[in-house]
Amino acid sequence: MYEALPSDPPGPFDHLVHHSDCEGYYVPIEFDHVIVDKAVPGGYLGSSVRLLAETRRLAEALGLPEDLDPDSEEVFDAADADEPTAEGWQRYGVESYVCLQLLRAARLSVSTGAAIAFT
Repeated sequence: MYEALPSDPPGPFDHLVHHSDCEGYYVPIEFDHVIVDKAVPGGYLGSSVRLLAETRRLAEALGLPEDLDPDSEEVFDAADADEPTAEGWQRYGVESYVCLQLLRAARLSVSTGAAIAFT
């Protein structure tokens, strides 16, 4: 569990920061705070609507094209680079890869009504 739960009002990245990266779910419903409760399978329930908005903000800050395929050679090369490049999203290869994966999952969740499961 986190020592500090999300603040009220919620911060700009609460559904990204205050959710486990290995347990819990995101559902395609808009709500402010991540639900942290042992009664919830995995202990965390986040909003994939909010996750999508938050990862879009990160992608914009990274200069990361949202339509870039996270499984492309370009993304793998940036993530595997021994030394980060000096410019653009490629400088943050691993972070960009994760952001693209989360964008893909959140878009799919919102468009289909399916949950995202971290198990």
